[in-house]
Amino acid sequence: MAITVSEKPDSRTSTTGPNRTTELRYIVRGTADHSAAKAALEAATEPIYDGLRRRNCEVEPSFVDETNPDDCIWNGTVHYEVAGKRPDTGDTVFSFDTTGGTQHITQSIGTVGRYAPEGKSPGDHKGAIGATHDSVEGVDIFTPAFKVNATRYVADALVTPTYRGNLFSLTDRVNNGDFTIWGFGNFNAGELLFLGAQGTQRASGEDWEIQFSFLASPNKTGITVGDIEDIEKKGWEYMWVRYADAEDGDAKAVLKRPEAAFVEQVYEYGDFAGLDPPEP
Repeated sequence: MAITVSEKPDSRTSTTGPNRTTELRYIVRGTADHSAAKAALEAATEPIYDGLRRRNCEVEPSFVDETNPDDCIWNGTVHYEVAGKRPDTGDTVFSFDTTGGTQHITQSIGTVGRYAPEGKSPGDHKGAIGATHDSVEGVDIFTPAFKVNATRYVADALVTPTYRGNLFSLTDRVNNGDFTIWGFGNFNAGELLFLGAQGTQRASGEDWEIQFSFLASPNKTGITVGDIEDIEKKGWEYMWVRYADAEDGDAKAVLKRPEAAFVEQVYEYGDFAGLDPPEP
């Protein structure tokens, strides 16, 4: 006996409004196999109904006897919703955040005022912030940050153990070459930190919703620290300053001033091509 699909009398329940939905209900007969029943239901229904897009097909066993497949009965449900409400497999959805964070700095961009009592000189610390006799205390400031979230909908067959391993190994890595976040924006090598990925399968056997999180920081050249010029620093390298005592003739005092600047690599680099799922 061939598999048959027939619509139930209580079918076609619906909701109204901008996000309206419709459910069609069916009886599937003639197979003991869940996959075959679901495939038959999908083949017997239209991808578009009353202007709505078919979201998914579900089947639940009502009576299953593997020795007598012709007698088996499945309850089938087909869900329809407004087109565009639910991203398709292969789609990418973006969000971004520029609210930034805080950073402790010991060096200013520039000293805009120096004051002392009449007849005395305040001295020049060359931009050192909170310089004391023993140290440079610095200050916490708000600093810009560009966070990008890209949510991709990846076919189940592509989310393999190898691919999941790639996502894990690239977490907390910096791009070793120019990288475009799937059409959202291009970032030069050294500017993009991959914070990691979070994945959820939308339903059993369906695609995966994977959110990729990045934090961007621009590469910089021509940085000046005190009398030290032409410093280069990639976005996720770390620069620190060593201070030393220096005599200030005007102030007739020994002051803390920048003596040297160092740029350190603190994150490993990685090939972000591994963030793309493998070709099917």
